[in-house]
Amino acid sequence: MMFKVLRDLLRYNKEFLVGTILIAIILALIVASFFSPYDENAIYVVAPDMPPSAEFWLGTTSRGQEVFWQIAASMRNTLFFGIIVAFVSRIIAIAVGLISGYIGGRTDQIIMAVNDTLGALPNIPILLLLVFVLRDQMTWFMLAITAALLGWTHDSRLIRSVALSLRQREFTRHAVFSGMRTRQILIREHLPYVMPIVFFTTMNNMIWAIGLEVTLSVLGFSDINRPTIGGMIYWANAHSAMVSGIWWWVAFPMLFVVILFLGLFMLAMSVNEYIDPRSRLARMGA
Repeated sequence: MMFKVLRDLLRYNKEFLVGTILIAIILALIVASFFSPYDENAIYVVAPDMPPSAEFWLGTTSRGQEVFWQIAASMRNTLFFGIIVAFVSRIIAIAVGLISGYIGGRTDQIIMAVNDTLGALPNIPILLLLVFVLRDQMTWFMLAITAALLGWTHDSRLIRSVALSLRQREFTRHAVFSGMRTRQILIREHLPYVMPIVFFTTMNNMIWAIGLEVTLSVLGFSDINRPTIGGMIYWANAHSAMVSGIWWWVAFPMLFVVILFLGLFMLAMSVNEYIDPRSRLARMGA
């Protein structure tokens, strides 16, 4: 079912195709990072403050690092951060949404009460407070897990709304009468129907997580020694790059993160449009 959705989107939705191309550019850059001639943490390996040229495509930094290879490594780490957050939070959202919607009753009320309570909390201020208090213990991976634990509540409610309708469908009753266990029904019968929503919410969650990582890194609240897009901008600000005329140190990281955001946004909007039957039929010319 998921492959059919992707096929239809690539065939009928130009925004999805453009978003796929933009993400492919980022993925190509990430693949190139594994072939970098420099260690991603090494400094003063090239002449500092060199503008873009044939030798240094995107110039060099005041720390003696080539901007192209730093962006490649930074984009890999930044995207990996977003993937970790999205993956962990999707597991929680799917489990909570499907279980709550399928079981219903008192269990659904309790789960949704907890869900709504957590969703009402200001996630970003809480995360900033945790980072500030646990700054020495808050590793890059712990930051990703903490962000994931704060970013699933809204999406679980969307999945629950679908699960509520699926529990009344004829195939669900047949599955129950055939002796299938609850876990089997949720995974085999219901999960494929919520995958378009999971894909849509995953893209949005990645955008939120990456924006969060960039913000924290720019402010110096993350591991600034680990190359990330936000970390590059942090070091550029620390060396007064814009004042010194080293504009490429800031401009190119921002350009590539905008490409990443646009790609994820277009994928998310395309899938959201596909989920709406009227928009999907209009797009396909029905």
